[in-house]
Amino acid sequence: MTSVDVRTESESEDSGPSGYAAARLRLLQGDARSGPPRRSALADLTDDWLTGLFTGGGAPRGVSLVAVGGYGRGELSPRSDLDLLLLHDGSADAGEVAALADRIWYPIWDLGLALDHSVRTPAEARKTAGEDLKVQLGLLDARHVVGDLGLTAGLRTAVLADWRNLAPKRLPELRELCEERAERQGELNYLLEPDLKEARGGLRDATALRAVAASWLADAPREGLSDARRRLLDVRDALHLTTGRATDRLALQEQDQVAAELGLLDADTLLRQVYESARTVSYASDVTWREVGRVLRSRSVRPRLRAMLGGGKGAAVAERSPLAEGVVEQDGEVVLARAARPERDPVLPLRAAAAAAQAGLPLSLHAVRRMAAAVRPLPTPWPAEAREQLVTLLGAGRPTVEVWEALEAEGLITRLLPDWERVRCRPQRNAVHTWTVDRHLVETAVRASELTRRVGRPDLLLVAGLLHDIGKGWPGDHSVAGEIIARDVAARIGFDRGDVTVLATLVRHHLLLIETATRRDLDDPATVRAVADAVGSLGTLELLHALTEADALATGPAAWSAWRGSLVADLVKRVGAVLSGDEPEGVEDVAPTAEQERLAVEAFRTGGPVLALRAQTEGPGPVGEASGEPEPLGVELIIAVPDQPGVLSAVAGVLAMHRLAVRTAELRGVGLQGVGLASGPSSGLEDSVLLLNWRVAAEYGSLPQAARLRSDLVRALDGSLDIASRLAERDAAYPRRRGTVAPPPRVTVAPAGSRLATVIEVRAQDAPGLLHRIGRALESAGVVVRSAHVSTLGANAVDAFYVTGDGAPLSGERAVGVARAVEEVLRG
Repeated sequence: MTSVDVRTESESEDSGPSGYAAARLRLLQGDARSGPPRRSALADLTDDWLTGLFTGGGAPRGVSLVAVGGYGRGELSPRSDLDLLLLHDGSADAGEVAALADRIWYPIWDLGLALDHSVRTPAEARKTAGEDLKVQLGLLDARHVVGDLGLTAGLRTAVLADWRNLAPKRLPELRELCEERAERQGELNYLLEPDLKEARGGLRDATALRAVAASWLADAPREGLSDARRRLLDVRDALHLTTGRATDRLALQEQDQVAAELGLLDADTLLRQVYESARTVSYASDVTWREVGRVLRSRSVRPRLRAMLGGGKGAAVAERSPLAEGVVEQDGEVVLARAARPERDPVLPLRAAAAAAQAGLPLSLHAVRRMAAAVRPLPTPWPAEAREQLVTLLGAGRPTVEVWEALEAEGLITRLLPDWERVRCRPQRNAVHTWTVDRHLVETAVRASELTRRVGRPDLLLVAGLLHDIGKGWPGDHSVAGEIIARDVAARIGFDRGDVTVLATLVRHHLLLIETATRRDLDDPATVRAVADAVGSLGTLELLHALTEADALATGPAAWSAWRGSLVADLVKRVGAVLSGDEPEGVEDVAPTAEQERLAVEAFRTGGPVLALRAQTEGPGPVGEASGEPEPLGVELIIAVPDQPGVLSAVAGVLAMHRLAVRTAELRGVGLQGVGLASGPSSGLEDSVLLLNWRVAAEYGSLPQAARLRSDLVRALDGSLDIASRLAERDAAYPRRRGTVAPPPRVTVAPAGSRLATVIEVRAQDAPGLLHRIGRALESAGVVVRSAHVSTLGANAVDAFYVTGDGAPLSGERAVGVARAVEEVLRG
């Protein structure tokens, strides 16, 4: 059934004869009354309409119509449900009450409005509320619409009294509900497609805070809370209007429209406002629930204390335990000592934060606000104690997050680090990233704290973790911008010139190891030498290795694995050897493994492809142990085949046909002399064998048998299997679902990538058959793929191909032409 707030007047007229539909439509389409005025006006308009329905046919005595929930609060969004209670005192005839209910409910349904309704006496309403916490929460916002006002007022008084009397029991239940919902829906202030209502920090939590306040046990911090709630409601209104649906999920494809409806610059501005609002609600929730716990604990302890004091009225003072200069623990929180003077002690915020994180305790709201109001700015450069306290805070591990958020909620972080403002609540439009930029930086420091025993300068590692993406708030390459900012921040914090240089290098090259290890040929001496030149010293290399792992672990589960860690470790070992004075080995000196040699010999003897499948076991690898996360199940596929054109595209196409997703892939040639064989003049075979090392996983179902893969590969290589047609038929049979529009592919020539080959780098949306298409495009361009390094990160493929023409690197002009040709194929 079409709802009344669709965008055409003709459809609204189909909703029924009532003028309510037309008035509602005019109200929702008006530009001048958005936000709270429009929500209030919509509630008033609905009140008037329901009043007419209630009184139009005559209503029995002792009956009232009550709005509950969001409608009771007078906050009707365009697609909000109408939550209504028809309350009666039991004196009216049951038939009359039922007829009145029908007279109200059916017109609402006829207009296509969602309705949550009930008919109860006050006693029944209270009984249901006592059994169902959600019903009780809705009744806390009960508002009289029409009918017997005294009946409604009596119910409100009774429900509020019941809530306050049962608060010691119901509030823990409410907190448990909030925690369960947060576990299911996630944290609103970090989600790319958040649920504005159900996620932690959303509208449900804001409503829960109102319920806590109604209990009189505790109250939420009010600064900024009403504005945060209003902004979330405004976004939901715009979401309802742009989608025409009763949805609370802010999907990616709708964010630009919602931003435009609200008059915002773009979707990032919208998300940043949503995140800031959610953080305000989340922080208020944390503080409020801690206060509820404290009050309930004190109530349970007080009778025992009175018994110990002989039944007197004395009260015990909570014990205060010193933690640091001017900082004490009291009742499970970190507070300021009575003698503390924030106005005279500019290091106090960092000292208190470090002490709280080290103790694993929250900073009290009162302490943070007192410091924010009174503390003086730190001198430049910072005194040594301030720098040490910052490092201590960053090195405390997981408790750092909560303490950092408490400082940030009251503006202390941006006062200490002004550059933080540009990354605060900044979204990252990349499915690989779990967090916003600022939270990712803190998470990286937390991860780095687990690796401090691996480095000689843990302080530099922790600060580099905090600053490595600080340039994301500026245009251009964030690593280049971040290097400049890191130099300034490090000098301001008080590091000496040498340490400032190291920190700037770490920020500038924080992606160097992972990108080189997964996208470049580590057997090429030029690759290792380039990294060594960029890093400069063994100490910096040690720090960069740990920072790389911490950064990846803090990004998300798709960014780090034992396999990636082993590649980075191998690169670090080679670079370390160069920095120690040893020259990197050339590719011709790298021997294949025993298994690769066996397969290469067999491929040479049979003249055809040979492959081996090796299943991976579940559990963390030796490099990924710090994460404690199991490796995804998959298969390592090793293929040896006599060197010939079309191997890469053939293998990739066969894997795509068998619905095997390629996670990583490497291709390199091995000379026959390298495996103890030599081709004779009459052998008819090429002088090398191609070795392909793949890491694959079945998209669904079981893995194919090795014999079937080999059979199809033989046919693909001899041309009897038309892979392109088979893949096209499958795509036609299973059309892609509508989703977010991926950015176009980008193919570039990596500058100074190798002395032996030209490096063509491809970045594209991962899709079945992508690698097959790339291989065919390179073959069509007339180049030879000397080696390939393929990786899939989330939904993105980042592949590097070392290609030659006539056995040498391509000229600059030809290399650009090949890159353009590949990009055109992928775009087509």
